[in-house]
Amino acid sequence: MTNEEIRKLEASIDQMMKLARSFGLDFYEMRFEICPADIIYTFGAYGMPTRFSHWSFGKAFHRMKMQYDFGLSRIYELVINSDPCYAFLLDGNTLIQNKLVSAHVLAHCDFFKNNARFAHTSRYMVESMAVSADRIRSYEIQYGKNAVEELLDAALAIQEHIDPSFVGRKRPREDVVPKEKKPDVKSPYQDLWDLDRSDRKEKPNQEEPVPQKIPARPEKDLVLFIMEHSKILTDWQRDVLSMIRDEMLYFWPQLETKIMNEGWATYWHLRIMRELDLTEEETIDFARMHAGVVLPSRTSINPYHVGLKMWEDIEKRWNNPTREERERWGRQPGKGREKMFEIREAESDISFLRNYLTKDLVEEMDLYLYQKVGNEWKIVEKDWEKVRDQLCAARVNGGFPVLLVQDGDYLRNGELYIKHEYEGVELDIKYVEKTLPYVHRLWGRPVHLETVLENRSVLFTYDGKKSHRKFL
Repeated sequence: MTNEEIRKLEASIDQMMKLARSFGLDFYEMRFEICPADIIYTFGAYGMPTRFSHWSFGKAFHRMKMQYDFGLSRIYELVINSDPCYAFLLDGNTLIQNKLVSAHVLAHCDFFKNNARFAHTSRYMVESMAVSADRIRSYEIQYGKNAVEELLDAALAIQEHIDPSFVGRKRPREDVVPKEKKPDVKSPYQDLWDLDRSDRKEKPNQEEPVPQKIPARPEKDLVLFIMEHSKILTDWQRDVLSMIRDEMLYFWPQLETKIMNEGWATYWHLRIMRELDLTEEETIDFARMHAGVVLPSRTSINPYHVGLKMWEDIEKRWNNPTREERERWGRQPGKGREKMFEIREAESDISFLRNYLTKDLVEEMDLYLYQKVGNEWKIVEKDWEKVRDQLCAARVNGGFPVLLVQDGDYLRNGELYIKHEYEGVELDIKYVEKTLPYVHRLWGRPVHLETVLENRSVLFTYDGKKSHRKFL
């Protein structure tokens, strides 16, 4: 962008902020940065501007940058959930593109600040990740880069298996591991005390506590469980696991609200841009770019498209309730925006889809289910309730399978037993067999994973040398 374009963009951002506040948006203080493509794609690959280094981030960078160089895809912006909120704009964007992006990120920031899922996320994660990156670099110097990288490989392989419900509250007391008894201090008369102790051992002691099962009940936070109970991890390794878990907890609300959040930002950039005094050429460029953002996909859900349609439908239905809705639910006309702000504050993607994706919307957007039949991919279902239910199911646990730690001392041998909460969707077997060795690397003993294949229970085991499976 030229200096003249930057000056015009600054003036437009001031105007857009006033418009956004007049619409009722409530966002943190904003910081806008215009960056070259290399920087934007580095941030996109790392997920944040200040994160630790890992080879997989470099791999992601080269994939995304190559797609950008060949004109296959483009990251227009990155916005960070923080206070103040950072928005990074692409230097290669045109002025009108960066105006649209600025309006879009204002709504994202409003969503970060007001949606309940983000209530416990750290607003200082940029600084926190910088400190974590420094600590990991110090471990590389102290213990060697290979040792740290091997640990990061294992930690990142299971990073999504956390339990965000622990955020903001303490773990149940019964899940805490009992501390080992301290050894007796020897005294000059120890032999006499030992005689007395041997007598007591011969008699059954009814007050001896029953050994506690670990965990006392199935636990969803696999990363936390390994961090607390693994017998092979050292302090610095537990510290790295803790950092990975904290970062995943920060990203988690974004996984749970992808459709809502992108739809919300798209809805508002449309309203804000319509209020600007655009030239004829800018109006055409804006319309072309917006059409590209909400372009439906034949093979996947475009969250910008589905989210925008749902928000607009909510506004329309609550502005113009039917006679039945007025009599049965007491809905008053003209409450569309009020309802939207209420939903923005309280819902996540699952409840958003469950409560507000209607039959008319499914048919209007032509949503369907498809799968491979023989050698061809075919549409297998268009019933709106089944489509809606499948969309909801795909958003459970952020889209990741739910794994529960059943036993940290399986077979009384210190082995780890994990169970997949099967709800009709099978695990990717290749992924299972590649991931179990990483869990073993962190646990140090054989690890087992129970799941369901072709309606039969099956147990995958990795014993440190090879993976094998058996049907139960």
